[in-house]
Amino acid sequence: MKQRIITALILIPLAIGWLFFLSAEYFSLLAAVLFFLAGREWGRFSSPDLTTIYATSYTAILCLTYYFSPLHFVLEGTLLPLVKGILFISVAWWLLALVMILRYPGFESWWQTRKSLQWLFGLCTLLPFFWSLLILRSHHYQQDPAVGSWALLFVMSLVWVADTGAYFTGRAFGARKLLPSVSPNKTVEGLLGGVGAATLLAIIVTIKAHSSVQQSVAIIVSSVLAVLASVLGDLTESLFKRVAGIKDSGSLLPGHGGVLDRIDSLTAALPVFVVSYILIS
Repeated sequence: MKQRIITALILIPLAIGWLFFLSAEYFSLLAAVLFFLAGREWGRFSSPDLTTIYATSYTAILCLTYYFSPLHFVLEGTLLPLVKGILFISVAWWLLALVMILRYPGFESWWQTRKSLQWLFGLCTLLPFFWSLLILRSHHYQQDPAVGSWALLFVMSLVWVADTGAYFTGRAFGARKLLPSVSPNKTVEGLLGGVGAATLLAIIVTIKAHSSVQQSVAIIVSSVLAVLASVLGDLTESLFKRVAGIKDSGSLLPGHGGVLDRIDSLTAALPVFVVSYILIS
């Protein structure tokens, strides 16, 4: 616990600085570093010998997408077809991940020994996450660069609030296990408590921001979907770790495990929020 607290005290100001005090270019550069580190850890799910191969191949593909969809288009609020395709592929991947989780154990036999599939799953997890970071950070960037920072912090806060609400609700009222074969500690009551807490946050934000009715509906619905997706992201990483026989994705963050252990919920929540908000608003 002491290590967790010390690491958190270091990470929180760094994260705030990353969100609010860096230009979009430097923000995207550090997001790429985060992407690389997470790619290395995903490689551990297949084999410890593949970490560098996973990270470098993922980063090469990221650079290609960045080349064909330059940052200035995102800053102007224009999503090129390539980026839109990446986001919608992400939704398809998370639906597949849901099936994989619901049918565990047994269903993993078709992908457990296929390194190419595990590589593809990692790409579908991390590449949309990277672009979702940039899209949210660039929201209304031309009018006010800080708007996107607050938007990204809001979606991240949804996940953190949902985690906190789920923890306390689960401890107080948890009786029915959600998916004990994948994550024994999660309960149905905890899930409902987390969704309720995050929904309350979304309602408060829409009221404080004086959003229109259409915007409020889009934000609240997208928030609920993002929170549900965050649980899916967490469960998916738990599934891959369980199949690989490892406890943490890495050891980079003392007391917290690896990078993937900290962003697993966000890898699903951010793309789902972006896609649902685009479709609804």
